[in-house]
Amino acid sequence: MAASTSLTPRDARDAWIDAKLADLGQWLQRHGGTIRTIQWGVVAVYLVLVAVPAFLPLPDRSAHLWNNLTVFAQFAFWGIWWPFVLVSMVVVGRAWCGILCPEGALTEFASRWSLGRAVPRWITWGGWPFVAFAGTTVYGQMVSVYGYPKPVLAVLGGSTVAAIVVGLLYGRNKRVWCRYLCPVNGVFAVLAKLAPVSFQVDHAAWATSPKPKSSPNQKSESFNCAPLVPVKTMNGAGACHMCGRCSGYRGAVRLARRSPTHEIVHVAGSEPSLDQTVLILFGMMGLAVGAFQWSSSPWYIDAKQALATWLIEHGLTWPLETTLPWFILTNYPEHNDVLSLLDGGLLLGYIAAAAVVLGVSLSALVGLATLSLGGWSLRRFHHLTQTLIPVAGCGVFLGLSALTVTFLRGDGIHIPYVSEMRAALLLGTSLWSVWLAWSVAGLSAGGLRRLGATLGIAAACSLSVYGWALLFWIW
Repeated sequence: MAASTSLTPRDARDAWIDAKLADLGQWLQRHGGTIRTIQWGVVAVYLVLVAVPAFLPLPDRSAHLWNNLTVFAQFAFWGIWWPFVLVSMVVVGRAWCGILCPEGALTEFASRWSLGRAVPRWITWGGWPFVAFAGTTVYGQMVSVYGYPKPVLAVLGGSTVAAIVVGLLYGRNKRVWCRYLCPVNGVFAVLAKLAPVSFQVDHAAWATSPKPKSSPNQKSESFNCAPLVPVKTMNGAGACHMCGRCSGYRGAVRLARRSPTHEIVHVAGSEPSLDQTVLILFGMMGLAVGAFQWSSSPWYIDAKQALATWLIEHGLTWPLETTLPWFILTNYPEHNDVLSLLDGGLLLGYIAAAAVVLGVSLSALVGLATLSLGGWSLRRFHHLTQTLIPVAGCGVFLGLSALTVTFLRGDGIHIPYVSEMRAALLLGTSLWSVWLAWSVAGLSAGGLRRLGATLGIAAACSLSVYGWALLFWIW
């Protein structure tokens, strides 16, 4: 008797989901014009929110989200835009980059008239994701980018101008800026590894399918990958902008489901990255903590008081009295918000100390986890670091979403159970990281060695959580 070919309800549901995802990918491929229209709509809103408030008077105490453009813009950028763009990376990969990002749209548009120069080696340097992230984060703290519109214009507007200039110089119809220099490219790339959907390449189908050809009477079946992703060899979602242009190419590319653990466990180990390791340990889990902590830290206040006392006792008062223009260091005397040279120096020192102390400590814990698996392996060290992405991303999201809570509270809107939600997110993402560590360690060893490596990553998660606990509950 022939075997039954009927599908179980679960198989039928999975097949329906797979078909719908593939159809969505094809829709994106066919409707590039619609996507460009959406992008230009976002560009228009973005330019208004970035530029206009910088030329308006600073809001007074009567200003609210619903009656003041400056306050609304601050909330839109720092309370909604950035924290939930981070969430979108974990949910749908870098769809923000490919479908909505205004800088991506502008740099690609400018690239139509590019000089077409070859991308120089200094642009392709792998350290840019960390340097750009660190630079914009620190500078944003120095000029109080979350509180005033002119720094927003300097930081976001400056980044946008740089993206356009790069588009005019390098490549043709490409996003060289997005691929190498965008300040959040590195963060987006690591978070997208957790997304449960991605464009996936069937390498066997690609190899066996005939290469698409074009003729004067036939439209080419090729596509333009603006962010310069080598689609033929693509195994993960970190660089893909989810724009859909490659969907269906050679019958080998489709939007599909995957396990949120798949890329970290089964792909990241074959693509070890010192640049991402530094970004995760010293950037997202180190520098970001210091950047959000410093203004609330009693350690910062104690250090400032001790140093100020010493300076006064020695007749050196100029560091306490000297200020700088607002585009270098916060200077808004009409709002009683001015940072002196002493403040600025301690701010930089605090953030740098957090990056170094936490980064080195976390590196040591990951190193111990690596050694637990039977000796030192740099490749394994980088792979285990990748397991910390969930808790690292959660920390950055909580730091930004704290601004959401602050903005809403300033308008009398109180979100219930904020502390409980923060605790649940930190606990949940820590457990996620520990599970990833257990899975990755299981590729190399079992028994006590596997347990030891997992405990090392659990300790790293605990250290990261402690840094955020200081900010949210202890201080």
